[in-house]
Amino acid sequence: MSKETKAQRVERIKREKDGLDVLEDIYRYAKSGEEIDPEDIDRFKWYGLYTQNRNLQDENDGTLYFMLRVKLVGGRMDLNQLEAALEVSKRYARGTADFTTRQDLQFHFIKVKDLPAIFSCLSEAGLTTAFAAGDTARNVVTCPVSDVDRERIYDVEEITKELNGYFDANREISNLPRKYKVGISGCSKHCTSHEIQDLSFNAKKDKDGRVLFDVSVGGGLASNKRTASYIGTAQPHQVLAVAKAVTEIYRDYGNRENRNRARLGHLLDTLGVEQFIEILHSKVDFRLQLDDVQKYTPYAKREHFGIHKSIKEGRSYIGCAINGGKIGANGLSGLIKIAKKYGITSIRATTAQNFVITDLPSENAVFVVEELKEIGIDAEPSPFKARTLSCTGINFCKFAVSETKDLAAKLVEHLERKFPLFEERLSFSVNGCPNSCAHPHIVDIGLLGCKVKRGAESVPGFELILGGNLEGEQSSFGRKTGIRFAADDTFVVVESILESYQASHYKNFYDYAYGIIYE
Repeated sequence: MSKETKAQRVERIKREKDGLDVLEDIYRYAKSGEEIDPEDIDRFKWYGLYTQNRNLQDENDGTLYFMLRVKLVGGRMDLNQLEAALEVSKRYARGTADFTTRQDLQFHFIKVKDLPAIFSCLSEAGLTTAFAAGDTARNVVTCPVSDVDRERIYDVEEITKELNGYFDANREISNLPRKYKVGISGCSKHCTSHEIQDLSFNAKKDKDGRVLFDVSVGGGLASNKRTASYIGTAQPHQVLAVAKAVTEIYRDYGNRENRNRARLGHLLDTLGVEQFIEILHSKVDFRLQLDDVQKYTPYAKREHFGIHKSIKEGRSYIGCAINGGKIGANGLSGLIKIAKKYGITSIRATTAQNFVITDLPSENAVFVVEELKEIGIDAEPSPFKARTLSCTGINFCKFAVSETKDLAAKLVEHLERKFPLFEERLSFSVNGCPNSCAHPHIVDIGLLGCKVKRGAESVPGFELILGGNLEGEQSSFGRKTGIRFAADDTFVVVESILESYQASHYKNFYDYAYGIIYE
């Protein structure tokens, strides 16, 4: 009998037991301490759990540690939820806590025996880990200031709740071919990066002032590196129906024979856009209308940093930057203290591993900015810190070959010292392996983890990618330059690129990068 392929094994595991049903097993393992069935470990993903790398583990410590991903619906965290996150970080996760590109929060060093207490703590605060990973619909990303931004096109709060309500631990869609990523935005700066979502909705206004949503499908990175295809325009009340139809199409038609060809974008390429739309229309009682696609904001300018007056009278919001999402227990603790002191009620995580304080008295805004800076959080970040992404890296990820989080922070600090007068906002990604968790192909300067030769030795390093940008139909993925270097040469390499750019005739970094690649 032939050996199971990876895809066959995963599909069998999902058929034999729904991922949602592993919760009972988690509680059983926590109580009994028995060895965990490897197939259940795969199902643990349905509750946001991944086994982590042993890189930081003591040699004599045989504990099986997990990373735990907590879903922040709409990216939102109120004070109670921040305090719950701090409790988990301090008590069970050795002080770790990182914001992700899907507006989630991740913890490390999680032990199975602690999961019942962790789940209870999170649940009491209204937080969940269900569908935070696995072959499911992941957290629906959205603009963090949808309900408070004076420049918004449309407040998508209610639609976001409808979408999350549909996806939330829904057994009808708990077994998809692969992960499935959805976004919705009413943001004038298009901050959800719809171009790389499996399904996305972007608000716009027609000539009569009516709100419509551009619908795009099939975006993605890694093996599914493609810009999402525009398939038509929907009215606000039609968004949920479109989401249901597209999700069912993916569930029923998606490739389950090859995990590397199983994303929605692959299905779109197989069926063709026209046939995909035909199937979609057969599932709804309306037709998507074709229209001119709106003009989109360049990726590096998709942000909400600084102090802004809220729609709510007497209130403001503040966009804040942290290094690669790494906030930790100290950052959470400091943020909570500032929140209580100045009347902050909530924050929202962003898709760039940063966050926005969404509600505070306007008269306190300047003081908040000053105190945030003291704990390493910047409302007026440098051109380097503002848009720097980093993945989990070798310290915790079993696929990574290079360290990322600390390197990203040190790189930002180095560039700030070296180029104090640099004004153009650049986007960076420090990605620890050849996958695309930190989106290295959509930024100005992407570092893709790889092993490099140093004499006879193979050491952790990076391959340089330049020239990525998301801008609707004008989007372009960054290209590999062929330049590879050891991790400890990162400062020198990036510094030399910026010096070369400054000495060139190019007026912006994108044109410079394009020129390097195609000269």
